[in-house]
Amino acid sequence: MEKLKSVNGLRELRKSLAGKIFDPDKLRARVCCGTACTATGAHTVIKSFEKEAANSGVDVEIVKTGCQGICQKGPVLKVEPIDIFYQRTKPENVSSIMSYSMLGNLPYRQGLYRDNILTEPIPEMTDIPFYKKQVRIALRNNGVIDPNNIDHFIASGGYAGLEKALSSMSPEDVMEEVDKANLRGRGGAGFPAGRKWKHVKGAPGTIKFVVANGDEGDPGAFMDRSIMEGDPHSLLEGMALCAYAMGGQYGIIYVRHEYPLAVKNLQIAIDQAVERGLLGKNILGTDFSFTMNIREGAGAFVCGESTALVASIEGERGFPRPRPPRLSEPGGGPWGYPSNLNNIETYACVPVIIDKGSDYFRSIGTEGSPGTKVFALTGKVKNTGLVEVPMGITLREIIYDIGGGILDNKEFKAVQTGGPSGGCIPAEHLDLPVDFDSLWKVGSMMGSGGMVVMDEDTCMVDVAKFFLSFTQSESCGKCPPCRIGTYQMLQVLERITSGEGRKGDIELLEDLGKNIVKGSLCGLGNSAPNPVLTTIRYFREEYEEHINDKYCRAKVCSGLGMYTIDHNECFLCGLCKEACAFGAVKELKNSFFIDQDECTKCKACYTACPINAVKVEKQKSTKSRAKK
Repeated sequence: MEKLKSVNGLRELRKSLAGKIFDPDKLRARVCCGTACTATGAHTVIKSFEKEAANSGVDVEIVKTGCQGICQKGPVLKVEPIDIFYQRTKPENVSSIMSYSMLGNLPYRQGLYRDNILTEPIPEMTDIPFYKKQVRIALRNNGVIDPNNIDHFIASGGYAGLEKALSSMSPEDVMEEVDKANLRGRGGAGFPAGRKWKHVKGAPGTIKFVVANGDEGDPGAFMDRSIMEGDPHSLLEGMALCAYAMGGQYGIIYVRHEYPLAVKNLQIAIDQAVERGLLGKNILGTDFSFTMNIREGAGAFVCGESTALVASIEGERGFPRPRPPRLSEPGGGPWGYPSNLNNIETYACVPVIIDKGSDYFRSIGTEGSPGTKVFALTGKVKNTGLVEVPMGITLREIIYDIGGGILDNKEFKAVQTGGPSGGCIPAEHLDLPVDFDSLWKVGSMMGSGGMVVMDEDTCMVDVAKFFLSFTQSESCGKCPPCRIGTYQMLQVLERITSGEGRKGDIELLEDLGKNIVKGSLCGLGNSAPNPVLTTIRYFREEYEEHINDKYCRAKVCSGLGMYTIDHNECFLCGLCKEACAFGAVKELKNSFFIDQDECTKCKACYTACPINAVKVEKQKSTKSRAKK
């Protein structure tokens, strides 16, 4: 691989590569090799393509791309040059795809996307509802390039931002462009990146670090992971531009050890960039030098907090530290050097801002929250996956237009944004614009981009318990309010969901939550009570039912409600009696019934009944039962 010694050399290389790598007449299959598609057999599909091409003598290029987004439908791929999109591709479908699309220039209808079996298939990716409202900036190359080939990235416009900065912009110009774009940190807090960079630039000292936070600990979230795995050079270019603007010399990418593919692809990208002369000493023949390395973390959720992350980088236990000093000040960053810290998605947006200008970036999104945001859309929604949408789009558009609506056409109940320490937003706020400030107003937050959709069968008390159990177990234990307070809150929730809730428990949860927020050192403790506080705020009646009526309307919590058998629906299969380990289900001549004195409310009969003849009702008081 030839080392580039000038900006003109990079420009000429891009021109020579573009026509070759993106030849519009080339037979090509871009196969998604993201985590979800890999798990559902993407590499087996690739082997089938290679075998079919060899047997038929057809020259087909197979591009192993990063995540293409619609994970629910994997493995997915796009066939060029006719631009046909295929979903849920099996190895046995490959010969038909080759025959129809690559040799016959026709779509293979059985493999096309459909909203349901009664609708017409949609051949082109851009016409699929999941993609129609998306705008890709951070994920611009995912699904297009091979992440292990730097020439693919360069041919697609990669390193054009760095090329522009080194040839025609001073460090101050780059800084001002990022500041004008009002790029807010995509890691959750939303602090303007330009202001943070300026603070580091103004710090005393000649050694400064550029740090990328790839410790994505939110369950079900894979936004940063998909960039590191599918387009690592966009991260490297963004970090290099940051280093150029603020006078940084060293870059550190902090990645959790559980992301082996991200670590592998990042190291390949760093090695290739050094070999091409885009990292290291005297980049592109200039006096700008910047080196990069990877630090693997142990996967602690608390290491998403900046000072705990720095401690982990230094080889210490991931404990948060008091501030000041901030990371941007002497004594605050790794080994005491002033440092800038942004998450992966934030850095990935920077090359586009420099290449296309801040006005282009601000033309997308809202005034206060310009640009786009990547979300991991999961939960009770038809089309789960990775979506990138303009700021200001509504929750309704994301869940119904992009996500396809609620599974089995059930009623929407709530959506949680911001990961396990985010808030739960009810149906009354479905038309809320998704941006930093709007989410804060309803008690939630942007977070790193997790978005979990819940339907009518979800118990909000149980959801609050689930998320709190995660943050409680991930607490580092340094601060007593977080360590002890989250444990006490979890104990109260355990009591409520097992039918032993007491009067005053709701108020106790609110008091504990507010005190934890006030008394914790880091962001984990400051936000851990959010799921509980927002579910009490919007779904207080469910807490009251659990405590006062011993009833869970979603039929999720064991130990609550009164279990009965509807004799008009029961067809006497006897499965409820077989499932009951306590002998509470009794058999008469032509019916079954549940003895309330022996029933432990374990839900075994309810779960075993194939026709939902076992009902869960609000528990009657002892006095009313005796009178009856």
